[in-house]
Amino acid sequence: MSELNKNVLQQANAAVTRGDNEGFLACCTDDLVWSTVGGETLHGKEAVRAWMVDGYAEPPRFTVRELVAEGDLVVALGDIESQDEQGNTVQNAYSDVWRFREGKMAELRAFVVPVKV
Repeated sequence: MSELNKNVLQQANAAVTRGDNEGFLACCTDDLVWSTVGGETLHGKEAVRAWMVDGYAEPPRFTVRELVAEGDLVVALGDIESQDEQGNTVQNAYSDVWRFREGKMAELRAFVVPVKV
């Protein structure tokens, strides 16, 4: 199960990088809970879809350094490059903790830390 969950997360991340938000959302449960530690929490696939319109207007680029899976959890550690509102490139280190349910991503706890380049 752990390897299957890792594969789903890799498929979902690839969709985001391509700008395919619907492909990403297809990997999620309808009642997805998306929390950014120190930030907002989104409840439900529709809320995440609405956030992605602006939040992922320019698709981010992920570099996954490690994927660790156990039981229904998958932890991704890596770097993410995105654009801010002014179009400037922003570098962050991140750790995403995903909880899976029935083969889909059901909960995210994202830890995102700015990195000075």
